[in-house]
Amino acid sequence: MAITAAHTARAPRIRLGMVGGGRGAFIGAVHRIASRIDDQYELVAGAFSSDPDRSAASAADLGVSRSYGSFAEMAQKEARRKDGIEAVAIVTPNHMHAPVALEFLKRGIHVICDKPLTATLPEAKKLAKAAEASGVVFALTHNYTGYPMIRQAKAMVQAGDLGEIRLVQVEYAQDWLAHEVDNKQADWRTDPARSGAGGSTGDIGTHAFNLANFVSGLTLTELAADLQSFVPGRRVDDNAHVLLRYNSGARGMLWCSQVAAGQENGLRLRIYGTKAGIEWEQENPNYLWVTPIGAPRYRLTRGGAGSGEAAARVTRIPPGHPEGYLEGFANIYAEAGRAIIARRDGSALDAAVSFPGLKEGLEGVAFVDACVRSSAKNGAWTKLAL
Repeated sequence: MAITAAHTARAPRIRLGMVGGGRGAFIGAVHRIASRIDDQYELVAGAFSSDPDRSAASAADLGVSRSYGSFAEMAQKEARRKDGIEAVAIVTPNHMHAPVALEFLKRGIHVICDKPLTATLPEAKKLAKAAEASGVVFALTHNYTGYPMIRQAKAMVQAGDLGEIRLVQVEYAQDWLAHEVDNKQADWRTDPARSGAGGSTGDIGTHAFNLANFVSGLTLTELAADLQSFVPGRRVDDNAHVLLRYNSGARGMLWCSQVAAGQENGLRLRIYGTKAGIEWEQENPNYLWVTPIGAPRYRLTRGGAGSGEAAARVTRIPPGHPEGYLEGFANIYAEAGRAIIARRDGSALDAAVSFPGLKEGLEGVAFVDACVRSSAKNGAWTKLAL
């Protein structure tokens, strides 16, 4: 068949590298799947483990030809290649986010980093400064902001459908750390040297905090936190209750827990304004409940009547066919990919493109820092040290 003007060439796939995420790493596989759903990326290199042999074994499992025994070696050698990576996915424990990112940033390689941004606030500030100076695309995978009905909720808040926001209630409850757990995922998450000072606050509290900020559009000014370590001997928090005060005068509450028996992945957001309230839960992500004051509660569905363009642009399949965790994650990769391709081509970026980045990363680490400081002072009101 002859090629006509109607057949336009697609942009070449973004050459992607990965640090971490080798054998037995849950989140590495999630990032790889998410990067491929929209066919924007090709994984071509990796330092999948700090052990060269384990890294090579993981690369062989994945069919990746270029394997490295350290992220520093990978950054140096890939930067010299004409076909070297354009972006790197960082899927290591928290304490490695900053050193890995800095190594690639100074070589002009775009970064897609798992949350939180870093393990400590000083590291986060240093990293943010370096990333801004480098001019690269920096994306943080707060994947829940990629869900279509979360985009719908944000659009409704921005349109004034809820009126003036008064109350924000967000919770993220799990039970997988309700007892002492001995496995790779639990080991580093309960080790402050690798996770940072926050346990549940850093691991899932940052997701809840980010989601509330994303949808409400509000800025947190101070908080009062009560952190617990219920499991004997645990060195980081496994439960937290946090009161929130926003710049607009709105108030909120955040609860995160990894010891809530019977809870699997209970992320739930409720926002109430002067006109209406909305409710969304991650375990039923294709629905958004809306309750106008003085009118019946109704449900919006992903792709269904009543949902708007903000949801439609990150929706792949018709209503009634579930979309969830992997697709939400993929939306972050897709949006970051659009930004990377625009940089590559020198073209203008669509204003609708949205993904978490340095601002959200800094806010998340500052949230954890403030929670730890507040709880140490018996729940004293504490400002974020941004």
